[in-house]
Amino acid sequence: MASSRSLNGGSLPFSSQRLLALAQQLSHYKPPPCSLDDGDEQERIIEETVGKVVSQVGVQESVTPIAQNPENFKPKRAAVLICLFEGDAGDLRVILTKRSSRLTTHSGEVSLPGGKAEEGDKDDIETATREAKEEIGLDPSLVNIVTVLEPFLSKHLLRVVPVIGILTDKKAFKPTPNPAEVDEVFDAPLEMFIKDENRTEEEREWMGEKYLLHFFEYETEKEKRKYIIWGLTAGVLIRAASLLYQQPPAFLEQNPKFKFPKIVDRNTVMR
Repeated sequence: MASSRSLNGGSLPFSSQRLLALAQQLSHYKPPPCSLDDGDEQERIIEETVGKVVSQVGVQESVTPIAQNPENFKPKRAAVLICLFEGDAGDLRVILTKRSSRLTTHSGEVSLPGGKAEEGDKDDIETATREAKEEIGLDPSLVNIVTVLEPFLSKHLLRVVPVIGILTDKKAFKPTPNPAEVDEVFDAPLEMFIKDENRTEEEREWMGEKYLLHFFEYETEKEKRKYIIWGLTAGVLIRAASLLYQQPPAFLEQNPKFKFPKIVDRNTVMR
């Protein structure tokens, strides 16, 4: 059985050559630099972009020329785990959750396991895997972390870092949802997020700028339960599927430029 070392320092066997090849492919991935990573250009870009642009729901931060001016933009950090495994039919699937109906925000919505970084977390990988264990009982030792994607911005201007890991033994994972956070745990085919099937879109507006919000409908085969995946979660999975399948989505992604608000606080959200 082939094996590979994960980014979090563990070593797990891969159940198929396909998963090993996938891990090797992703291990070479380098996120595109932030639009302001060039120190020589930073002052000029800040001057040109302050007050002009921020990200939309589910768009990677690297493609939005956000001014990294600490006086204007101090986003809190979070991480989500894109945990992949090979389904019985040989397809690549991702673990998702339905948020608890008891939560005061985003109750009942579909999301990836994850949450805000805590002071003791040494990096985004630890944040994502810790949250996954707390939310759904996913032991980090069962997951090979293979890469980290570029940050996304949530509608609350929270910087969310997607961490991709491979669950090599699906049978070893017995979901135990934390009822305070999660109502249900399910999985869906990753490829659906670059297909136009079962997808709808809505045009939204924020601060005078229009953008597209994507909605993916998925029904489980056995239980026939229906879920809607949208917003930031959909945006992250569109990016992950495009990377893994090495092809763009079969639909238009409208990435508008939003005006950067003068004051960014907990009330600065996209409707």
